[in-house]
Parts: sequence; C-alpha cells; structure tokens
Amino acid sequence: MEHKLLIIEDEKRISRFLELELKHEGYEIIAAFDGRTGLDLVNNEKPDLIILDLMLPVMSGIEVCRRIRQSKNDVPIIMLTAKDDVSDKVMGLDMGADDYMTKPFAIEELLARVRVAIKRKIASESLMPKMLEYEKLMVNDQKRQVTYGDDIVELTKKEYELLRYLLENKNIALNREKILEKVWGYDYYGDTNVIDVYVRYLRSKIDQKYNVDMIKTVRGVGYIIYD
Repeated sequence: MEHKLLIIEDEKRISRFLELELKHEGYEIIAAFDGRTGLDLVNNEKPDLIILDLMLPVMSGIEVCRRIRQSKNDVPIIMLTAKDDVSDKVMGLDMGADDYMTKPFAIEELLARVRVAIKRKIASESLMPKMLEYEKLMVNDQKRQVTYGDDIVELTKKEYELLRYLLENKNIALNREKILEKVWGYDYYGDTNVIDVYVRYLRSKIDQKYNVDMIKTVRGVGYIIYD
C-alpha cells in the first residue's frame, strides 16, 4: 500500500528535496508552501503522515498542528524547524506533534522516523477500540476522549497516549525507559525527564483538579496506576 505524505514547508528547495527522497522510498507526496493551504490539504487529501515546518507564512506550523488535533485527527506529525529552542520543541509536542527535528538534519534519520511513525499508526489502528477507566475517569479509545464524571478532560496527544498506556498496564510499575519506548517511540532521542514533565501535566489536569491520587510514583522505577 502506498502511503500518502503531506509536506508543509515554505522553503521550496527543501520541500523539493524531501519530495524526491520520499518518492524514492515509495511514498505518494503532496506539498504546500504555507500553513493555510497545508491545513486545507489535510482536510481534503487525508494524508497518512505530515511533515510540518514550524515557521510558515499565512498560518504558523504550531497553529496548523493545533487545529489538526482540535479536529480529533490523529495523523502522525513530524515537525521541522530551524530553531533549536527547547520552548519551541515543547510547544510543538504540546500541540500534538509526534516528533521533532531541527534543521539541518540527516535525511536517513527523517526517513527512519517516518517509517516508525507510520508503523505505529498502523499498529494502533489494528487494535479494537476500548474503554479504560479509573474511578470516575473514562478513556474512550474510539472517540479518543477522556472524561471525569460529566466533565471532558482536554489532553494533548502525548498526554492522552501516556494516560492510556498507564491505564492499560494498571498494577504494573512501569519504568521510564519502557514508557519512553511505548509512548514516544523507539526513535525518540530525548532523555526520560520528559516523562516526569508529562506526568505533572496529567496530575494537574486530573489528580489535583478532582482530588484523586491516580498516578503514583514508584521510587527508583517510574509510575503506576493501581486498580
């Protein structure tokens, strides 16, 4: 099956280079050179993966990413930027990007990340939708929606995936390396501190808001949710 990839990159030289390399790998490629056009193509062409530049004319890559996730579209997004600023990286991930690469980058690394992202997407789609729960918290995998009682809990893509993984493995102490591998993927090169950051996000949105003690720290190991 030929997968369709959308490149949203305003530097036409880079866009053309990526297009040629990805076509050589057997992908169907569509391209946009500004954020608004790119967002229209996401809605009309239904790509299997998006390579999205952070700095775009008309509409920024961050805003494009935010609107894609707001529409409940979980297409894999790899964000590109010329900046190597931690705040830009965190912002991109918070808006729902699956991965992040700083220019200049090795094309072999990008191709590897594309392959991993598509494999993960296919694997997740092959699983039957399920409902996960903890007390009044419900995770509806079919709708990709989290509720606590009658409230909808707004989570970013990574927050949702982390919560789902912890709930799928209730009563099992999960170490940070395992969580990193399963939620961020084999190709993630950051350190495990990112997990602690995202656990704090979940605790602020669920534990602290609803006065529950859901995600527990296992000292020297990682995290666990008890039944």
